[in-house]
Amino acid sequence: MTFTIGTLLAVSFVASLLAIAALIWAISSGQFDISQKDASVIFEQDPSTAINPEEEARLDPAWRRLLLTMFISATVWLVLGSIFGLIASFKMHLPDWLTNSAPLTFGRLRTMHLNSVIYGFLSVGGIGVAMWLGPVIFKTTLRWPKVAMSGAILWNLCVAVGVTAIAYGWTDGLEWLEIPWQIDIGLGIAGALMASSLLTTAARRKVEHIYVSNWYYMAALLWFPVLFIVANIPYLHVGSQQATVNWWFAHNVLGLWLTPLGLGAAYYFIPKIIGKPVYSYRLSLLGFWALALFYSQVGMHHLIGGPVPTWVVSLSVVQSVMMIVPVIAVAINQHVLSLSNFWAWKQSIPLRFIALGAIMYTLASLQGSIQAIRAFNTVVHFTHYTVGHAHLGAYAFVAWVLFGAIYYLLPRLTDRDWPSLTLISVHFWLVVVGFAIYFVSLSVGGWFQGMAMLDPARDFLDSMQLTIPYLTGRSVGGSLMTLGHLVFAYNLLAFFLSKPTRVPTSTSSAVSASTQ
Repeated sequence: MTFTIGTLLAVSFVASLLAIAALIWAISSGQFDISQKDASVIFEQDPSTAINPEEEARLDPAWRRLLLTMFISATVWLVLGSIFGLIASFKMHLPDWLTNSAPLTFGRLRTMHLNSVIYGFLSVGGIGVAMWLGPVIFKTTLRWPKVAMSGAILWNLCVAVGVTAIAYGWTDGLEWLEIPWQIDIGLGIAGALMASSLLTTAARRKVEHIYVSNWYYMAALLWFPVLFIVANIPYLHVGSQQATVNWWFAHNVLGLWLTPLGLGAAYYFIPKIIGKPVYSYRLSLLGFWALALFYSQVGMHHLIGGPVPTWVVSLSVVQSVMMIVPVIAVAINQHVLSLSNFWAWKQSIPLRFIALGAIMYTLASLQGSIQAIRAFNTVVHFTHYTVGHAHLGAYAFVAWVLFGAIYYLLPRLTDRDWPSLTLISVHFWLVVVGFAIYFVSLSVGGWFQGMAMLDPARDFLDSMQLTIPYLTGRSVGGSLMTLGHLVFAYNLLAFFLSKPTRVPTSTSSAVSASTQ
């Protein structure tokens, strides 16, 4: 079988047909017969019970154990991934540091960092939030929690084995696809187990209308398996076709997996904490369907100038620019709500993480659309600028939303207060200031690096040497971010060692409770 770029596009076309089928179902089942009052479904209680939907997980031991397992393991991956990344960052300007061990070389540490954070912290934490949020919005309990627990344990084991394999040189050698395909089989099984639990819960929901958060979650559960299976078929993709599949997968993991996990959470927590619905509910669904329509081919702009057909890259550039549509939809909905209620930022620390993370999504997406334009891409491609851009989306957006969600959720799962609100504030400012230093250093340094590489009068070595001060700034920012993660982990440990206390969870006390 010969797998060509045309075949890849055919697969994408089939996926688009499935999306159209979902759209037809949504229209025929009345999901588009919406009004602004549908935005208030997250404030309603289940009419069949007096229990607040947010209380359900606390009362179901199997469901609660699943969520706690996922949040704790996600935190472990955050700490490990941060340490790997920080060491790799220092080695960019201190290349002779820690050179006596192969697992501590830059190439392996950087890859261990990437996989620990993407498949460990962000995926496990994001699925954990979805495992709580999906059933809460559907006004029901999570179905098959023990099946989901089996999937969560298997997923963590496979990530651990995969990262260890990378440390010792066993890798598939493709960015975002480094974990050996033999181990990826286990990840696929684990993902299927967790997805089956959520999709079964969706099928048995007690509400007719599907709130926008769950549209994002259910779509992600359908998109990611297609991406993961196609990209990991062994010995099928070669040459430039392999590069095309690689970036088709890598970019879509961010846009069709991590982005839905982040936006789904933000669309719930921002209005829920503030106590007001989103600005325009119709616009929120427009943003979802625009993401589904425009995102799938944007990764090819990483291959501008590469040995691939021009039309493939041109298609990617067009879709990248069209991503402005869903981004503006999200911006109008979430930012208007959060910034017009700035008082809530002062009262709710989780809201600070989540609302600021949502703003970072807007900035990252707009930056990505500009970066896809050929004239701009010519300067910043192959530079440190792209590393800053990737962290703006994956870290400042998704990770910050997860931090806020975990701070919000855990008191409601365990009847405990956070032992130190001061440490939560310290965590917030460490990661915000650290990331600002990190991002500015890489963006400015990357631009100068790109301009130097395009200057025929300058030696290539000059373009490397001029980045050293900016790489040092990257390490300073990364150190602050890592310190913030250690504060988060310490506070989490102290949280579980503290005595249970009662936390208010009614809608009327949403803001006061969310400061806990």
